[in-house]
Amino acid sequence: MNVVIVGYGMAGSRLAAELHARDGDLKVVVLGAEPHRAYNRIMLSTLLAGKVAEPDVELAEIAGQGVDVRTGVQVAALDTDARVVRTDDGDRIGYDHLVLATGSRALVPPLPGLDPADLPERVVPFRTLDDCRRILAAAEGARSALVLGGGLLGLEAARGLAARGLDVGVVHPLPYLMERQLDPAGAAVLAGTLADLGVSTHLAVAATGVAADADGVRLDLADGRSLTADLLVISCGVRPDTALAAAAGLAVDRGVVVDDRLRTSDPAISAIGDCAQHDGTLTGLVAPAWAQARVLAQVLTGEDPAARYRPRPVVTRLKAAGIDLAAMGDPGGGPGEELTFADPARGTYARLRIHEERLTAAILLGDNPSVGTVVQLFDRGAPVPADRRALLLGRALGGTGAAPAESPALMPDAATVCQCNDVRKGALVACWRAGARTVDEVVATTRAATGCGGCRDAVAGIVGWLCEADSVGAAAR
Repeated sequence: MNVVIVGYGMAGSRLAAELHARDGDLKVVVLGAEPHRAYNRIMLSTLLAGKVAEPDVELAEIAGQGVDVRTGVQVAALDTDARVVRTDDGDRIGYDHLVLATGSRALVPPLPGLDPADLPERVVPFRTLDDCRRILAAAEGARSALVLGGGLLGLEAARGLAARGLDVGVVHPLPYLMERQLDPAGAAVLAGTLADLGVSTHLAVAATGVAADADGVRLDLADGRSLTADLLVISCGVRPDTALAAAAGLAVDRGVVVDDRLRTSDPAISAIGDCAQHDGTLTGLVAPAWAQARVLAQVLTGEDPAARYRPRPVVTRLKAAGIDLAAMGDPGGGPGEELTFADPARGTYARLRIHEERLTAAILLGDNPSVGTVVQLFDRGAPVPADRRALLLGRALGGTGAAPAESPALMPDAATVCQCNDVRKGALVACWRAGARTVDEVVATTRAATGCGGCRDAVAGIVGWLCEADSVGAAAR
């Protein structure tokens, strides 16, 4: 069977790897519009901060017979009747099954002075590796920057530029930051932490226009103020890239509509990742995209024709130096008991919502030793401990309630260590028993810590525990 994957981002490259790993009787062609190999998009903020180099964000290349990766290839149209993909250079590629992994594009707001097709040199969206390169080039010699958008990606960009020594201001039209993940109280503490790190915030004010020239950028605001800087980064959200699907007559809403098997309205075409809309929901995160890739690979190779995609609870981590933030569940109100703790002076905020002895939402900002336990409870839907303070304040657990233990020795094998790749402790232990002896070897085999990287310390802790247990066992013998 000939499988063509349109898109060589995190979803498309993962699907190609999943198909190749299963050794199915498939010929896979991957078409990527970007001219370089696939990369970890969520590590771009770390690249922006100068903590890693470009090779560090590249994803492992798919090697081996049966996979043909073509970069710098733009798909112009789909002929669903003939089952042919036509590229912009006139090439025609036939398929038995087509997968759209076209991702999403940065949204450029319709402001005077901003033409999405011709942005000024000092105005850059933050979405792709090329965008990151342009931002870094503009930041050379710059002293100040503005970021339009106070969501997750905007704050990561702001912190990255501040880490390079720039004076950074964030402009957000809503009253508080990260409104999809935080409540007003937690966002206020976050704003204070950002201020201590050199990032100022301008909230509840919309931008009304942009003017840019060789000397810098001016951002006009609805309250009459104008802010100036050497660079303006746009992070106003993304929009699924559905142009190919819509032109081909596939069902499209906000994204390309798919069912539990990730099939579109044409059964010979699937869609995964940012461009796919499953059960009325867009993903926009790496963990669901990779879960979709795994399910689709099981279906296409025949490994499990009955496999179905079932979304799992999402945990959002802010990946910025000096900020520890984990948010899960709906930050708005809901049934159940609410527990909160705030210490703005120390940049600490914690909020838990518990309903029927299960954790339904949480926000943990700042240093909180219980964050691993909270994430496990939320992910597994396990009963919370009787001593709620242990979760809220990170104190030792008391009472009779049971919770996932922080110690690797006591952590159950079913505990999820890597949310992005759904890697559980048992898989790490099995990898160790199969011969892996370093963190890098365990990571390479299990893919843990290859998403956002936030779990690498936990993986290292488990590997360290296994090393210690192994040495103790050897001494005993």
